[in-house]
Amino acid sequence: MSIEKKYLLVILGPTAVGKTNLTLQLAQELKAEIISCDSRQMYQKMNIGTAKPSEEELQLVRHHFIDNLTVTDEYNAGKFEKDALLKIESLHKKNNIVLMAGGSGLYINAVCYGFDDLPKVDASLKHEWIQNFEEKGLEFLQAKVIELDKNYFENLSNDEQKNPQRLIRMIGLMLTSGKKMSDLKKISSKNKRPFECIMIGLNIDRTLLYNRINQRVDEMIENGLENEVKKLLPFSKHNSMKTVGYQEVASYLNNEYDLEEAIRLIKRNSRRYAKRQMTWFRKDKNVKWFHPKEYENILNFIKKKMSLKQGLV
Repeated sequence: MSIEKKYLLVILGPTAVGKTNLTLQLAQELKAEIISCDSRQMYQKMNIGTAKPSEEELQLVRHHFIDNLTVTDEYNAGKFEKDALLKIESLHKKNNIVLMAGGSGLYINAVCYGFDDLPKVDASLKHEWIQNFEEKGLEFLQAKVIELDKNYFENLSNDEQKNPQRLIRMIGLMLTSGKKMSDLKKISSKNKRPFECIMIGLNIDRTLLYNRINQRVDEMIENGLENEVKKLLPFSKHNSMKTVGYQEVASYLNNEYDLEEAIRLIKRNSRRYAKRQMTWFRKDKNVKWFHPKEYENILNFIKKKMSLKQGLV
């Protein structure tokens, strides 16, 4: 059936909830391609710890934004917004339906809404730049702002140029969004998209989710996560490696604690990450929530949203 309107079907939810299987089912049903919205599956050589789709799954449906970056590449939500919108535009020429699946909330918001409001700066990034100020002084902050947006810095008042809290805030915003401060200030309150987002959230009982997370971590260890991290140790300082699973195993390999403790920390930190993901996603009133096994209900919801009476393809 011909559909004039363009749609982006977004499958989101916490880690280990079952996004991959459901997305593959929908993609095959709709004959649509998949945009991965997982900020770590984009990195090459980081396979086990990011729970990338298997080679068999990747063969079933064409995926985008998996293995498109090297571990030394610096990437952020602002860059992903630009790249993903171009890819969606290209895919919409072949099919009016495109799927996007993942658990990276900031990246999902970037594609669906743009940075209507200034993005939330991660506390660890803010702390890093507070430390930089304490250790390297005001001039180091000023130099970074000049590097990221010289014109904006030059138009600040003398007091603003010497205000470390203000400079740290600017640096955090620019590094998080991938945009200059001058561009962030120009962004309108609404970023219209040439497609409609249908947002489907997946969730299960918390105890079951945590058990699945623990089981996944055990499987990662059995599948060779230690070896994978060992090969990537020379890149430990890069942002790509500041990831649950990789950080803990790297610390173990650096003799900071034993393997048993590393596994415990991975499980704990993965559970905490899942909790943060759900806190983020629940704020979006556009998300319709389902159990991952409610395939028919999800499909019917999509049909209803698209106002189709005789199927989708």
